[in-house]
Amino acid sequence: MKLLGIGSRINHTEYGKGVVTNVTSKHYWVTFIENGLETIDIDSEFEVIDAAEDEVDTVSFYDVERSLKSILKQWSDVSEVVTIADKWKGGKLIMTPGDPNLKSSELPIDTFFHKITMVRDRLRVMEQKINSSNLEEQEKIDLQQYITRSYGSLTSFNVLFKLKSQQFVGQRSK
Repeated sequence: MKLLGIGSRINHTEYGKGVVTNVTSKHYWVTFIENGLETIDIDSEFEVIDAAEDEVDTVSFYDVERSLKSILKQWSDVSEVVTIADKWKGGKLIMTPGDPNLKSSELPIDTFFHKITMVRDRLRVMEQKINSSNLEEQEKIDLQQYITRSYGSLTSFNVLFKLKSQQFVGQRSK
């Protein structure tokens, strides 16, 4: 039986999908998407999704961590939990038209906040795709500037965020 190397992807009968992060003579240390780090016997039941060679000492921990993050992003729709500021919970967004003959519109502020955070998440995905694309460096920079300006346009909504670290940040003046 050939040993799997660090970075191999498996589907375990009990723990689900995961990535081998360490190998000993008797065990694999596997970080599973749903169950975290588990040590399993080398001869336990699992399906090999993608085998990496067993040259353990040629793979750095950084490479394994980077691979694991990439795999987790591909296999899950997990995004950062973003919380609305307490003062807005259960509130309403009321839009009143300038024409008094027209009816106002109400929307739960939690729904509006969710849509704003989805825009932010999609901008982040777009950034990642641009950075990993085959575009010329100047094209990447130009597209990144458009995204940064988009973040800047959304800073008005920062008042809704509970945590300052999750707020939109536009281009900073130099």
